[in-house]
Amino acid sequence: MSIEFYDVKIREKVKIDKGKITKIKITQKNGQVRYAFRAMTDDGRKLTKFCSKADWDAMDVPQG
Repeated sequence: MSIEFYDVKIREKVKIDKGKITKIKITQKNGQVRYAFRAMTDDGRKLTKFCSKADWDAMDVPQG
């Protein structure tokens, strides 16, 4: 299984394998929590894809 991320540098969507993805929680100053998946490209750049809490909970990947 893979997830599609948008790579800003090359301006294309890329598919990243599930084994290279972690999930993160981002808490903003006002207390709002955002959920996202994070992946690393082959040349070391970080890709982030924001998602819903339901998608975040359903994905079985390590939390980073």
